[in-house]
Amino acid sequence: MMTKLTDEFIPVYGPVKSWRYGQSLGIDPIGKISTCSFNCVYCQLGEIEQKISDRSVYVSTTEILLNLQKFAPWDVDIITLSGSGEPTLALNLKEILQETKKLTNKPILVLTNGTTLTNPEVKLALTLADRVSIKIDAVTLKQLQGINRPAEILNLSDIWQNIKDFRDKYQGKLAIQTMILSPWNTQNKIEYINLIKSIKPDEIQLNTPTRPKPIKRQLDGRENHTEYRPYAVQKLKCISLEKLQNFAEEIYKNTNIPVRYKQK
Repeated sequence: MMTKLTDEFIPVYGPVKSWRYGQSLGIDPIGKISTCSFNCVYCQLGEIEQKISDRSVYVSTTEILLNLQKFAPWDVDIITLSGSGEPTLALNLKEILQETKKLTNKPILVLTNGTTLTNPEVKLALTLADRVSIKIDAVTLKQLQGINRPAEILNLSDIWQNIKDFRDKYQGKLAIQTMILSPWNTQNKIEYINLIKSIKPDEIQLNTPTRPKPIKRQLDGRENHTEYRPYAVQKLKCISLEKLQNFAEEIYKNTNIPVRYKQK
């Protein structure tokens, strides 16, 4: 089964072809109204409709499992919690991970921006995931405010520290995902490399956004984009593949941690 482009909210979607993880079946625990603690300038969902950091049950676990059963036998490489915003805002995150693993017996990935890692319940729930990919695009407050546009005032040092604390206890595969829109100066590169050294993730993923961003919220932003979209979009600022490659090589040379990069 594969979902079709529609305005109807279905909490399970795909499969989506991921350059990082292969064929991925998506679970959206957030719902039709996009909800996130960030409103990133490059977000493929369009502008985030509900910018909050509050956790709640947005989509029931029962609804997710009923839809997940329709995709059996789950002929995919991985099942990914992402969708319409920040998945760790789902108060039933732990239950979703437990029941999805029990039902499908497939590896599970959670994509998160790491802003909820102050919460012990979130950290405990994430230990159930086989993979966690944490998106962090900033080493300065100016970058954080300009790129990620957080819903509330955040301490960037605390975000990085919370990621390190999680890494110290997490037994699964951890990736750090960073979107780069413009060239970084030498000081920011050094700071990033030093932070990566302290965290010791299993992999680093560098992106630059070549796909246009929808002007308004679009549900199909959860899935792979084609060249044509029947709605207004905004062309995004990005760096060249050569500069992305150079930064990737610099990171690997200084950390010996695998780096993958792509114009996304």
